[in-house]
Amino acid sequence: MKGTARTYGAITITNALPTGVGCAAGVALPVDVEVSLTFDGAHDPPQIELSPESRSPIVEQSLRVALRVYRPQPGTVARVSLRSQVPVARGLKSSSAVSTAVFLAVARAVGVEPDPIEIGRRSAEVGRQVGISATGALDDALAGLEPGFVVTDNRHDRVLRRSSVNPDWGVLLYIPVQPHPPSPSLAEAFSRERAAGEQAAQAVLEGDWARAMRLNTELVERTMGYSYRPLRNKLEQHGALASGVSGLGPTLTAIAPQARLSGLVEQLPDDGSDRRLVSFLEAPTCGGRLP
Repeated sequence: MKGTARTYGAITITNALPTGVGCAAGVALPVDVEVSLTFDGAHDPPQIELSPESRSPIVEQSLRVALRVYRPQPGTVARVSLRSQVPVARGLKSSSAVSTAVFLAVARAVGVEPDPIEIGRRSAEVGRQVGISATGALDDALAGLEPGFVVTDNRHDRVLRRSSVNPDWGVLLYIPVQPHPPSPSLAEAFSRERAAGEQAAQAVLEGDWARAMRLNTELVERTMGYSYRPLRNKLEQHGALASGVSGLGPTLTAIAPQARLSGLVEQLPDDGSDRRLVSFLEAPTCGGRLP
């Protein structure tokens, strides 16, 4: 039996670390996973075989939990291969995208098509288990499964709001080389920004995603030590609707009409950082709809 899944990375509108309320939107940075389940009668629990590019704590734990949840027959060997275009530890939700893809591929291998909220919640729990996410990042997981802005309460793993993205918009990504540290190590520092985080959360709950993105970025810059304000101002002067740090950074994103994106690239520093133009996620990647 085989199951395949493609899920996506995402960009941050508001970071959930200060308040538990997060908002993200999926972008066209795909993760592809193939899971093959074969029966040899000799392994219970199932044996796991990972391709070299698939070996990581998030893949292994997601696979173990998925096999326990979706229950292939005893004596199963699970083989996993993975390809990802999401840069790791740059604030673009690589762990959530990988985890959701593994869960979805295993489910499909046994003939199940789960709702996105089920996949997102299981991914969030794995993120907490392996220590890569302090909140579980339900917003990040769901953003890679469904188009649009998704706002979640990550303390209670529930969806608070969804809204569509203008199809004429795209995203500029400026991705420096230096990765960010794991979010649990920064939880205390972000907790000191709760007041500012509440303002950003309120803005996004009201649907003012551009203001939320700005408020969130200001608090992330203070906490992480980034100095993006001059660059953000320049991008917005040249047509960006909003710009901000994604996740814990170091990636800086800018949302703009598609026609303006190529001009925004010219405003970025020529420092060897990765630059990408990507579209927003346009279609759901698994069965069902978010509530």
